[in-house]
Amino acid sequence: MNEVNPPKKPLLYYGLIVIVIMLIVNFLIIPAMMQRKIQEVDYGTFIDMTESGNIAEVEIQTNQILFTDKSNKNIYKTGLMDDPELVSRLHASGAKFASEIIEGTSPFLTLLIYWILPIAAFTLLGKLLSKKLMDKAGGGMNSMAFGLGKSNAKVYVKSSDGIKFHDVAGEDEAKENLAEIVDYLHNPNKYREIGASMPKGVLLVGPPGTGKTMLAKAVAGEADVPFFSISGSEFIEMFVGMGASKVRDLFRQAKEKAPCIVFIDEIDAIGKRRDNRIGGNDEMEQTLNQLLTEMDGFEGNTGVIILAATNRPESLDPALTRPGRFDRRVPVELPDLKGREAILRVHAKKIKLAKDVDFERIARMSPGASGAELANMINEAALRAVRDGRAFATEADLEESIEVVIAGYQKKNSIMTDHEKLIVSYHEVGHALVAAMQTHSAPVQKITIIPRTSGALGYTMQVEENDHVLMSREEIENKIATYTGGRAAEELIFNSITTGASNDIEQATKLARAMITRYGMNDEFGMVALETVTNQYLGGDAALACSAEIQAQVDRKVIELVQQQHKKALGILSDNRGKLNEIAKYLYEKETITGDEFMRILSSAPALDRDRMQMLNQ
Repeated sequence: MNEVNPPKKPLLYYGLIVIVIMLIVNFLIIPAMMQRKIQEVDYGTFIDMTESGNIAEVEIQTNQILFTDKSNKNIYKTGLMDDPELVSRLHASGAKFASEIIEGTSPFLTLLIYWILPIAAFTLLGKLLSKKLMDKAGGGMNSMAFGLGKSNAKVYVKSSDGIKFHDVAGEDEAKENLAEIVDYLHNPNKYREIGASMPKGVLLVGPPGTGKTMLAKAVAGEADVPFFSISGSEFIEMFVGMGASKVRDLFRQAKEKAPCIVFIDEIDAIGKRRDNRIGGNDEMEQTLNQLLTEMDGFEGNTGVIILAATNRPESLDPALTRPGRFDRRVPVELPDLKGREAILRVHAKKIKLAKDVDFERIARMSPGASGAELANMINEAALRAVRDGRAFATEADLEESIEVVIAGYQKKNSIMTDHEKLIVSYHEVGHALVAAMQTHSAPVQKITIIPRTSGALGYTMQVEENDHVLMSREEIENKIATYTGGRAAEELIFNSITTGASNDIEQATKLARAMITRYGMNDEFGMVALETVTNQYLGGDAALACSAEIQAQVDRKVIELVQQQHKKALGILSDNRGKLNEIAKYLYEKETITGDEFMRILSSAPALDRDRMQMLNQ
């Protein structure tokens, strides 16, 4: 849809002109007007005026004499002569000796220049700016002094080439929920006849980058109605009451253009839960109160639908999310495998791409990616093709773009010693070998020891065959063992440890703690929640909800669990030390190997004894 923005008027342009004029007047014109003209006379005239007593003030300088006549209106100068009696004659004539000839001005001229003209200029400037600002704000007292109370919402008018539902891929459930809104805007009588009314507000919740804003625009595009878009932070002003005024103005405009859709992005900026803490944000609370009042002030059949988006639904005030205000909550979650493939295909239409690209394979390589991240991957693939001088992107470009998003760009000029490179090779193969020798582990897709800009000196990529929704206790334990496999390989081969396992340690510890405190996968604590998760869609921060004594026990259980899986990883690598050496040497030479190459080398090794495997998995 086409965005309609009124042309900006140069409000400061006139002010700058007045300021420049004032500077010119003060520094050029006024000094020129105030400076009296100095008349040059010969020394004889000076002597005649002295003898006639017509000199009022005199200043004897190094190379000239300045003096004024009795009228004190004119300044004269003459050359300095060798006249020993000059001072005596001047005294006798009654002349006054001045250290500096003061240039006097008329009192009226001083009043005019220093008071009347500046006051008149700034008064004119104030009226001009006031008129311009009031015109921009719409004029009248309702504009809240220079437009501070205007909503400034962007208005998208009807357009045949606007965003539609088919432009939004990977969110089929969300589109089904919103299709009813579109149908109501098209056929309101069908709902009125049965006595039903549409929800006043629809809240879109989900992680960043999942397409909440695009879905809102798609609803407006499908319904072919005006679309108001504003961010929650735009309501907050430094002056108390301005945010509430903006809310009133927004709803006034919406009612005038009904049927229409109002979209408030990041509504948590004004809709946070109110509390009784001293020193709260009065402006935010007044804005929220006004929003609640406005949503109560119009009926569900007026044709105004309020859509809002947030990443933090748990922080919203209960009065905002109760029935009668935001009646419906639509989850906009991360896309599944099928959704990721659909999103990739939509964005791939925007670039030139090879015909043999396997989008399903690329989708499987990017679990947990949002729609925005998938779009970025497509763009990175196109940029890589341009850098390589090719006319289209390939599947290899897409694979590399996934690695760029996950781990950063390759550090081609990174310098590692041969010994460090060998350590990294064993470290990464340790991860891959432990994963491959366990059940319930995702297949290895790629192993590389090329450093990345994220700080990773190498990584092992595992790709699930399908999306995983649930994880068993055994699967999580195997993941922890895989994380410890890199450090275990270093210990086994080099009898020393390095800092390269820092991220592995963090991930293993996080999983082990979650097993005990959140998933109830510990016999001692059982099904007791010892941890609460906040900001579900923004990282999932967790906070312990137990006593210090229980927390100490949890810490000990976490340590025991990680150590147990580390011991299991050491056992797997010890039993397959020959293959560990063979694959690590191959990786050291090639720097990057595929999962097929890894499995080809590994498949020639004798399989582990079943009893030994069962013992390691216990």
